[in-house]
Amino acid sequence: MNIRRLFAVWSAKLIKTACQITGRQGVTLAGKIALSIYPPILKELASEVKKDIFVVCGTNGKTTTNNLLASVLEANNCRVVCNRTGSNMLNGVVSAFVLNARANGHLRADYACIEIDEASTVRVFPHFKPDYMVLTNLFRDQLDRYGEIDTTMNLLSRAMKMAPDMKLLVNADDSLSTFLAMDNDNAYTTYGISEQVYQEQDSREIREGRFCKRCGEKMEYNFYHYSQLGDYHCPKCGFARPVPQFDGSHIDMSDGLSFDVGDFHVKANYRGFYNIYNILAVYGAASLAGIPLDSFNRILGDYTPQFGRNELFEIDGTRVMLNLAKNPAGFNQNIGAVMTDTAPKDIIILINDNSQDGTDVSWLWDVDFDRLKDANAASITVSGIRCQDMRLRLKYVDIPSTLEPDIEKAILSKLKSGTKNLYLLVNYTGLYTTHNILKKMEGRKS
Repeated sequence: MNIRRLFAVWSAKLIKTACQITGRQGVTLAGKIALSIYPPILKELASEVKKDIFVVCGTNGKTTTNNLLASVLEANNCRVVCNRTGSNMLNGVVSAFVLNARANGHLRADYACIEIDEASTVRVFPHFKPDYMVLTNLFRDQLDRYGEIDTTMNLLSRAMKMAPDMKLLVNADDSLSTFLAMDNDNAYTTYGISEQVYQEQDSREIREGRFCKRCGEKMEYNFYHYSQLGDYHCPKCGFARPVPQFDGSHIDMSDGLSFDVGDFHVKANYRGFYNIYNILAVYGAASLAGIPLDSFNRILGDYTPQFGRNELFEIDGTRVMLNLAKNPAGFNQNIGAVMTDTAPKDIIILINDNSQDGTDVSWLWDVDFDRLKDANAASITVSGIRCQDMRLRLKYVDIPSTLEPDIEKAILSKLKSGTKNLYLLVNYTGLYTTHNILKKMEGRKS
């Protein structure tokens, strides 16, 4: 028996419990303490996973894809390690394994589903080599932290080289993810949507992959889905979107989400085109691992979104939807999801600029907020540390808003005198606070 390892596990569990009692999240702290007590702990616990370790990376969609994949595995009677809270840097990854360890310091797990921040992959992979990486997409995000998107791509490329036997599942509709897969020696499989879904193409939307990563020529598109996602090719060097092995077709978003993957029909009561990609990624990953998918639609129906990913609350007769929106591509998709609901609604937008959010909020000017004019919004309230910046951004497109820096007061106001249909769009550091406020108001235990 390794006493230091045992002490690290017990200390992490104690810290997590203490933080919960005091109303703090405590996940990353538990991992930090465990790693400082016994540095090999992540390597040793990961080696005890009996079958496969999946990691999920990408700018948007990591948490939903990762947690849904874990739910699919669990529905097939598998024991799964998963960092469901979205704590995706090294300490959060350590916590996922340590907090799942038994009292004897060992792990009983068939699979691990681990969401990892793209920049953190090179810090995590020295501890274990995943069997699969799911790469959802690559968009510009937190410029003051990541720099330009080339920096993120270089870090992911280094990580792939650190795990040469790791198989990739990448979004074929994203030229940046596809190039990254083609530019490395890892075996890869693709998923995507080959049919044109939107007939009108928004020429104002920010496109990250306008130029070919192989030769620098401007890319040509047959159509876009959103941002740079679509059917692309380079007219100079021939780099082009591959035909996806897991191809979504017959897309219908009139009543939830409905589409086909080969001969399998998917039906889910979700909103947002982006969730088709999340579901495709999960379907593809489970298929590659040989997991039976006969009950896939039932699992989708039973899945409860967590921590601000289409998370639904019912509070005093008001339907409240909480969503994370932390960069232009994600925010635009969230606005699109809000607009699929044609009923009158109230909208609260919370913007913070803490270090985890990125202190540069200039990205707000790349979001198509003018679309909210057609959202049938009875009111729009701006909140958070940078609420004045958000108010100015809306004023620029002639959208009036109410200023309330305190998110709890903003929510209470709309519960008291709103439309009974409330949407909250918040960026990263506002998410945990807002989530706990809503849980408390709903009468659930924090």
